[in-house]
Amino acid sequence: MLSKAKIRQVQRLSQKKQRYREGAFVVEGDKMVQELLQQQQFPLQALFATTDWLSEHAAAVAPHMAQTIAVTPRELQQLSMLKTPHQALAVVGLPHYTPFTNNIQTTLHLVLENIQDPGNLGTILRIADWFGLPQIFCSKGCVDVYNPKVIQASMGSFLRVPAHYTPLPALFERYPDVPVYGAVLDGENVYQADLQQPAFLVIGNEGKGLSEDLRHRLTHRLTIPKQGQAESLNAGVATGILCALFAQG
Repeated sequence: MLSKAKIRQVQRLSQKKQRYREGAFVVEGDKMVQELLQQQQFPLQALFATTDWLSEHAAAVAPHMAQTIAVTPRELQQLSMLKTPHQALAVVGLPHYTPFTNNIQTTLHLVLENIQDPGNLGTILRIADWFGLPQIFCSKGCVDVYNPKVIQASMGSFLRVPAHYTPLPALFERYPDVPVYGAVLDGENVYQADLQQPAFLVIGNEGKGLSEDLRHRLTHRLTIPKQGQAESLNAGVATGILCALFAQG
């Protein structure tokens, strides 16, 4: 039986300050936990799963038996941060990424300013993963990539696409020869624009768009032209459209 202290310890990881204080975050979902067990970047601290799930995935679990705790569905529900828990939950150590200078001058990189919605950030991670982008850059004002809702929305892409939190102006100044494309309402029609790589593609806050500081740093201003009556596009949707156009470039 799980102790109340252990349950509280896991539940506290829903808070950003606790995640970074303890150096750990939570991964839920049968498929994501399966993927997690097969990689080396994120150290497994604890695996909580039903006996049925552990039996079904015995080969993957075998190297991690020391970190594995069998739990009942009720206990898993007490641990879970989801309304409808799956059969497995993992507590994972925060990774230590190598410097992010690789590939910047050879491919497209997404840059996010103050993205607040966890679902949007998780979706953007999936988009970056789909298009083979090596990493994303986030302003300090973005939602934490290890927020449980970001992890869920990423559908495992957080395992393959690192997110670096860094001052964005300094990033652009460090690579002055890399063009900076930005999604704005008054830019060039993206379907007619000359999209080249390497490049930074900047996506702004869901409600406010890009800050004036970053708007002034753009070398190319892009707009997805509107044909209907919608007021705006979801940040994740806009990112997907733009990445697809860069890919066909």
